Amino acid sequence: MGKIAFECVYINRGRFKVRVLFRRFPRPVTLLSIIINKNSQAVMQQNNLFGARNTTPYWYALHTMSRHEKKVETRLQEKGVTSYLPLNTVHRQWSDRTKAVAEPLFSCYVFVHIALRDRLPVLQTAGAVNLVSFNGVPAWIPESQIAAIKQILETKPTVCPADYLVPGKKVKIARGPLQGLEGTVTIWKNNHRLIIVIDAIKQALAVEIDPRDLE
Repeated sequence: MGKIAFECVYINRGRFKVRVLFRRFPRPVTLLSIIINKNSQAVMQQNNLFGARNTTPYWYALHTMSRHEKKVETRLQEKGVTSYLPLNTVHRQWSDRTKAVAEPLFSCYVFVHIALRDRLPVLQTAGAVNLVSFNGVPAWIPESQIAAIKQILETKPTVCPADYLVPGKKVKIARGPLQGLEGTVTIWKNNHRLIIVIDAIKQALAVEIDPRDLE
């Protein structure tokens, strides 16, 4: 006769080997042997914490290394990850000419549309740092905010980063190419500007508007 026993042996780098033994004379018989990473339990706990977002895709902000935004987006697309890098055309003055350059609208950020269970390949992308999170939970970005950025950039107006906390009146654009957008209106250098806030990354963008298009 014998009995079932468990044996846990540390291997290295946070890895353990767990064996299920059938102890009998003269020697025990191994029924099952598996290797467990010490992070496995933490990942399971996180997945439970994420709830529906673990399986349902949402937009998230991926923090990147400085000047790696375009490279990261290219690598994400090669992996089949839905991503979005807002680019703003700016004019740079060189010694002999002025050149139009497409630069990231938000420095060090690329937006990704993923279910959190699929985040590991994203985080393993060269140049990626982490998903913007609060209290250890990745902060999702409303679809409306991503749509607003795309709509603004497609109209090719004058766009520039703005202070995240901008006092002003909440408005909605009733007509024109930006119809339907909502944001905060402010006046800067005698021009009216609409401020679109991206809460997850604590940033905002400003676009010049005609006050007659507001409601």
